[in-house]
Amino acid sequence: ILMALGMMMLSPMIVSLPFKLLLFVLVDGWALTMGSLPSSFAGGL
Repeated sequence: ILMALGMMMLSPMIVSLPFKLLLFVLVDGWALTMGSLPSSFAGGL
């Protein structure tokens, strides 16, 4: 697939990074992370 797209010189990690970021945004990962951090600190106190 990578050869067909002409990305032979790119490493698989560089190619997969945008897809991982897109998936993270689609599942609203940032909101989940920001929401869990304050609650974990509050629970620790």
